[in-house]
Amino acid sequence: MSGFGSAASRLGRPDVGLMSLPEMVDNAHRIAQSVGIPVIADADTGYGNAVNVIRTVHEFEDAGVAAVHIEDQVMPKKCGHMEGKQVVPAAEMAAKVAAAVAARRSPDFLIIARTDARAVEGLEAALDRARLYREAGADVLFVEAPQSEQEISVIARAFPETPLLFNYAEGGKTPPVSNKFLRELGFRIVIFPISTVLTATAAIRSVLAQIRADGSPINVLPVLGFDDFLDFIGMPEIRELDRRFA
Repeated sequence: MSGFGSAASRLGRPDVGLMSLPEMVDNAHRIAQSVGIPVIADADTGYGNAVNVIRTVHEFEDAGVAAVHIEDQVMPKKCGHMEGKQVVPAAEMAAKVAAAVAARRSPDFLIIARTDARAVEGLEAALDRARLYREAGADVLFVEAPQSEQEISVIARAFPETPLLFNYAEGGKTPPVSNKFLRELGFRIVIFPISTVLTATAAIRSVLAQIRADGSPINVLPVLGFDDFLDFIGMPEIRELDRRFA
């Protein structure tokens, strides 16, 4: 569950710290209810200090997600591939990570520690922060926005025994790379946070432009038929429940 995508789809606004904890948790809960696979949720900065992070972890765990990633930006945060980010002191973030680890009720709930320091302090400082967050108990490390294939390789070599997350961030500061490249480096998780948002937005703009030009959707050929869409969103299950309990 992307913070960028959540802000865009729910508010129609950029990811600049406008989404609150209740809004993000509600979004996570809706997604977790709708799918049968583990959900990783963006928990932004944890919405405050270490004490706030404890509540944040409880709320997301209760929402049914499998993991959260928490970042070391100053609130209000920004998308990891935007300019003008600021980061909190590394020790403050380490305390948040330790609090998150202590707060979880299930050992299967994963804490992913993200650092945005690459853009602010440089790559070496970001790696130092990631090491500190690992020592604080993070299950997975997430070094945001490396700016070249070489930097991606340096991150992987710095943590050979630690699970790493790679943020593909389509169109952002990180260059596009192949899945083979990332697998060979040892990245354990790869996320594609905005492919669907960008694709859906392009399709929506295109179809609305066509409707505006023609005055109706008569010339718009649906990519997905009406009945197919109903099947996709669970109509067969509803029909079965009707038969069972009517």
